[in-house]
Amino acid sequence: MPLSRLAASYGVATSYSPSPGRTVPATDTAVIAALAALGVDASTPQAVRAALTAREAERAARPLPPTVVAWTDGPLPPSLAALPPGTRVRVEVEEGGGVVEWETPTDTLPEALPTGVHRLHVRSQDPGPGTAPGPGTAPGPETGRDTDGSGGPGRLSSEGETAYLIVAPRRVKPPARRTHGLLVQLYSLLSRRSWGMGDLGDLAELSAWAGRTLGTGFVQVNPLHAAVPSPPQGPGGDPSPYRPSSRRFPDPVHLRVEAVPEYAYLTGDARERVDELGRKAALLRDSVLHQNALIDRDAVWALKREALELLLHEVPLGPGRRAAYNAFLAEQGTALEDHATWNTLAETHGPDWHSWPAVLRDPASPGTARARREAMDRVDFHCRLAWLTDTQLAAAQRTAREAGMDTGLVHDLAVGVHPGGADAWAQQRHFAPRMSVGAPPDAFNARGQDWGLPPWRPDRLAESGYAPYRALLRGLLRNAGALRIDHVMGLFRLWWIPEGREPTEGTYVHYDAEAMLAVLVLEAHRADALVIGEDLGTVEPGVRETLREHGVLGTSVLWFERDWEGTGRPLPADAWRADCVATATTHDLPPTAARLTGEHVQLRHDLGLLTRPLAQERAEAAADVHEWLGALSRLGMLPGGIGCEEDEIRAVHRFLLATPARMIGIWLPDAVGDRRPQNLPGTWDQYPNWRLPVADAAGRPVTLEDLAASPRLHALMAVFRDGECARTAPPGAHPV
Repeated sequence: MPLSRLAASYGVATSYSPSPGRTVPATDTAVIAALAALGVDASTPQAVRAALTAREAERAARPLPPTVVAWTDGPLPPSLAALPPGTRVRVEVEEGGGVVEWETPTDTLPEALPTGVHRLHVRSQDPGPGTAPGPGTAPGPETGRDTDGSGGPGRLSSEGETAYLIVAPRRVKPPARRTHGLLVQLYSLLSRRSWGMGDLGDLAELSAWAGRTLGTGFVQVNPLHAAVPSPPQGPGGDPSPYRPSSRRFPDPVHLRVEAVPEYAYLTGDARERVDELGRKAALLRDSVLHQNALIDRDAVWALKREALELLLHEVPLGPGRRAAYNAFLAEQGTALEDHATWNTLAETHGPDWHSWPAVLRDPASPGTARARREAMDRVDFHCRLAWLTDTQLAAAQRTAREAGMDTGLVHDLAVGVHPGGADAWAQQRHFAPRMSVGAPPDAFNARGQDWGLPPWRPDRLAESGYAPYRALLRGLLRNAGALRIDHVMGLFRLWWIPEGREPTEGTYVHYDAEAMLAVLVLEAHRADALVIGEDLGTVEPGVRETLREHGVLGTSVLWFERDWEGTGRPLPADAWRADCVATATTHDLPPTAARLTGEHVQLRHDLGLLTRPLAQERAEAAADVHEWLGALSRLGMLPGGIGCEEDEIRAVHRFLLATPARMIGIWLPDAVGDRRPQNLPGTWDQYPNWRLPVADAAGRPVTLEDLAASPRLHALMAVFRDGECARTAPPGAHPV
């Protein structure tokens, strides 16, 4: 069918497989809408034929894809190997690194060509009609994938072609040694110095203590991306760290005000006012810790913003600090200026740029430039906030490494951004209009999911040499020892939902996974960092294998690890994969104590989220837990027997230690018996998602200082301190 051929040429799938052996066709409406978001008119049969003809002509005229990927240990990329003999190839090495040239045919890249993102120029010496056979074949409707990206046969003109060339190592470095670490939502970790929510000072303190006292190798936190601010008048902002305004820059709400160097030099009325704001922040903190109040990010930011405004206005930067700030401005360039401009305009016009005056909706318009000039002091304020947050992130990572951590901080990359936020405004050309990312219907959610995040356009990413993606990764990795990628399958494909449609009416759009992975590996290599992919749930065949090939660690959660293709029983420890972070739970799942007691089922029932009778859900959950506890008991990991919750949580972690997993993550709330999930999928205002402090088994909030002194926490961490001695069963033992 012409529509299927056209869709496949753009990576738009016309069907998908929700489960093995089952294929569901995508609606024509979804396919046509996805093509429209890519700038292709497929609204009528005539339009489809015209678009298909134009696409084939375009591919015939351009044998090279916009971005070519070469691996340092691999052969010449197929699109370069297919160039006619006598073709002159010229590579301008990034950042003025010189020029490398050669002439085809050749089998490998020149050794002089370094890793990086370079500009590639090819030109035929013969102006005649030489053709370059394309190595790919037409993709089928299920994948909608153009495997090479070059689009098949093409003709190299005498004028030549230009593309980006990404040269990358094939693999991310592996962990230096087996290690364990803490997983925590930073906002939930209050100390006696916090201004109502956990901050970067608390993160540095946690890292210093955990590294030196507990021997941990890493601390993984939630995304610290810049959030969408609250409107000037109206309801509070979205507290979810997974739907930010910008993934490129961190949120200054995490700043520790007292740790800003200029704070020490604040005097007079300004100092008195900042001290008063600190006292108000203490009341916020105490209300969370002692009065059952929820974490109020907006209230915290209102206090910090005023304090920082006074601080930055009253105390000038010293020469060294000014030089450091100027270097940061030069390094971040237009991206930071756009980010600060959006934040400045949002203070006046609200946090959704779609509702702004028309002249301000384009970041490059004369109207926006004029508004930026008129509010330059405010733009500079937001630039300063980004710099200060970056410096405190760097200090936290430095503290973690000085405490003996191999990895240190593990930052989290959200799937996307808020459609009205800074990134969506500044990078409009790279986002698909009137589209939202989500998930198709599956066995767990018959209605599918709409996450409200606009997707990147794969064609525009390729045309730019993946510039926004490269800048995003580089910004996150500058102060990290590892990066966790939420829904890592999104590097391969995303479920696009047309505006105004249900999640069931979407379709998959594929990305050039080789290019996405090449950029990821390259930036991780430059930062000397690890990469962790969240690959839970239904995963397209071949994805986990490809990620493993490139050194991306997976994520394995104990309760989901069963022999699904065989007995269905708990997977023996020695059958777990080694290249993963093994955990008992995540921020989207019940804490281990709640799962053991079945309280998570009651919570979902109370909120009306169950689709089956309560008794049936309880019985199934209890059977699952009983089977796992029985297996742990038979392995000798529950010496006191079943019935003591603390012993059972320790046994779960003994089992994780018995697996070959290279990294083991301990959900910090598990260490003190917290029952409440930080996020309950499927809820909005029915449950206080992203607003709960870490609490003990009785629901009492626990400070960082309380955690450090907790006997329960130290008893759990003794499992890891004792290391292999904690494993009482032989490595090959199977629960029977």
